[in-house]
Parts: sequence; structure tokens; C-alpha cells
Amino acid sequence: MPLPSVTQPNFNGKSAGFYISAALQQVNSLEYFTMMENVKYKSNITRIEGTSMVHDATCDFTENAGTTLALTEKTIEPKLVQVNLDICKQNLLSSWEALEMQAGAGGNPSAKFEDYVISYIGEIIASNTEKCIWTGDTTNSGEFTGMITGAVGLLLGAGATQVALNPAAPLTNGTIIDNLQLGVESIPDALYGKEDLYIYLSPTSYNMYISAVSTLGYVNAYNMNGDYKPLFQGVKVAMCNGMGNDEIVIAQKSNMFFGTDLLSDATRIQLLDMSALDGSDNLRVVCRYSAAVQTGVSADIIRMS
Repeated sequence: MPLPSVTQPNFNGKSAGFYISAALQQVNSLEYFTMMENVKYKSNITRIEGTSMVHDATCDFTENAGTTLALTEKTIEPKLVQVNLDICKQNLLSSWEALEMQAGAGGNPSAKFEDYVISYIGEIIASNTEKCIWTGDTTNSGEFTGMITGAVGLLLGAGATQVALNPAAPLTNGTIIDNLQLGVESIPDALYGKEDLYIYLSPTSYNMYISAVSTLGYVNAYNMNGDYKPLFQGVKVAMCNGMGNDEIVIAQKSNMFFGTDLLSDATRIQLLDMSALDGSDNLRVVCRYSAAVQTGVSADIIRMS
């Protein structure tokens, strides 16, 4: 079916002169991930683990018998995805957009329309990336496997330290504080206090957290002014739009990875007029980019569900 479809076309009144769309998720989780660019195919995340290296000194070079030094690797493999969209200019003739189109048969839409299409496609790409970071499934077209996806998420099973919510799901305004306390108590001593340690929450759970601390009269949470910093028992709290509800993840930013070729690929959206190339009356929207997520040290990540 030629795109775009035009619903309730009419020429009554006048055009408002702008375009609107339903709200889409912002890709804010990347703020709390370590970026890995220039990954053409695969890249290895190497972990170095040493034990029993410090021992009593002697006059000789003596390696401690119990010393170990091991290298382990995890692979991040960005998946290449694309947006291909055909827009038939003829379909726009039945809408107010016709008055803004260039003169002549096969005239292009206005620059304002083209700019909005590019911006809107960019928002769709951002929303899809945000969703996939947490709940994507690489077996689905246009998706890569996320952190907490169904039965295949990277943080399931041995992918993280598993802690059961208590009180059990669903999280509510009345149980969010108890569960956050349980999560913080599960943080290893070596991890607690790290500068890049975060509690990752969905928008719904984050809203519950704000409501609960406001009810308790915590600092200035009543008015959420510019000085407010979301913290819980000394650990920073991150709201991630793509996370599912009834999940809490605690990890370092330096232990959560997002891989791609170039971050700018996802914003390099082309609008091609095909009339001079194949004689059609179409505009083609084209974008190609790659993305994937991976973790570093599984034992240093806590997942509560």
C-alpha cells in the first residue's frame, strides 16, 4: 500500500502549519552505558582477574605459588538494522500538504514536511533502540537482544546475581522502598561506593520511588527543584525508559556496554527523490545502523525480579 495513508482528508478552514505525532520513548539509557564505537562486526570485552599476588618479600624474585592471572572475554556483536520507507507524493495531494508542494507534476513536498519526516523517523529509531536495550529479541526483525528480555536476556540466570523482590512483584508505592533497601544490601562491599554505580528503574518504578521518598519527606523531593539528585542510600538512581516494570538492576556504568559502528549512523537519515532515478513518484527514506548490548563482570550486576 502506498504511503502515507491520509485519514479524513479535507480542505475546510486552513492548515495549522505544523505536524504532530504520538509521543515516543527517548533513548536515555545510553547515558548510563559505556559506549563502544567503531565495532564493524564483533569486539571482545576482556576481563583480567588476578588472585594472591601480594605476599611476603624476599631477596629473590619469588612468584607466590598461589598467584593466578586469568583473561576471559565476552563478545559484543552489533546487529545491522535499517529503515526503508517509500512515500508516494501523489498520496499527499489529498491533504493540505498539496498547497505546500512545489509546482509541477511530481513536485516535492515542502521542506518543512521533509524535515519533520526525518525528525520523526529519528525518534522512531531512538524509541526502538531504547526498547531493545532492555527487552529486545534478536530473533525479531529490527531488534537486538536486550538485558532483561523474556527467556534470553543477558541478565537472566548466571548473567547477574539474582535477588527476588520481597515483597514480591508487582512493585507498588508501598513496597518500592523495601525492595530498594534489599537491593542495596545485596551490593558487594567492593562495589558499594563506586562513582558510576547506578540503580536502574523503569519510569513507573522511578515514579514510585519519587512518590515514596516524597511521602517520607526526603530532602527536597516535594518540589523536585534543580538541586535534587536521585539517590537511594548513597547510590544514584537512573530512570531508563525502555525497562520493564517490576525489575530493578544495580550495576556500574562501566560494566554495561552498548556497541555500534558509529553513533551518528542512527541519525544519518536520507530522503531520496526517486523521480530522476527510476521515474517513480516516490520519496525514499533510508537509514542503516547497528546496535547491541553486553555486560562485563556478571557477578557485579544485581537483577531483582
